[in-house]
Amino acid sequence: MTDSQTDKQLTGQKIAFLVAPEGIEQVELTEPWKAVQEAGGQPVLLSTQQGSVQAFDHLDKADTFEVDVVVDDASPSEYAALVLPGGVANPDALRTSRSAVSFVGQFAASVRPVAAICHAPWTLVEADAVKGRRMTSWPSLQTDLRNAGAQWVDEEVVVDRTGPGPLITSRKPDDLPAFSRTLLEVLAEARS
Repeated sequence: MTDSQTDKQLTGQKIAFLVAPEGIEQVELTEPWKAVQEAGGQPVLLSTQQGSVQAFDHLDKADTFEVDVVVDDASPSEYAALVLPGGVANPDALRTSRSAVSFVGQFAASVRPVAAICHAPWTLVEADAVKGRRMTSWPSLQTDLRNAGAQWVDEEVVVDRTGPGPLITSRKPDDLPAFSRTLLEVLAEARS
């Protein structure tokens, strides 16, 4: 897909980015966010609490970001896609939040795309949304994903279309260019 094809392809579409109050791998939030914005979409930051969330650069504190919507007040039907950034602590905290897990489960049961990178599939496991799906993640999650019924593969980006909606997964920050590009491509397909 050329730049002219992706330019403003998401105009009018709201894309949910769901994170915990802290522990988000910053680049896994900011790079897909930037790609959505550049394509004309409206990224919306959801979290389990109001205020700001603390991102990290690996184990070091990085920037904070203001929450747009508390997940308790969000409806999956308002968004064209769901992006789940990683970081070890972020998805671990999300999977203990009943409202976050419910939101992810409802989204995964819809026809709209879900995109998860690195450790983010932990939240999908908790939402019972990986059984029978082909996907990737940070390597340490492969046993968890297999135990939950997923087919884990070691690939840069995987798009599984066997469920209600497409599931896009990537392994790590180095995969972000492919992850973001694939997210935009899948959203363009869904829109046409």
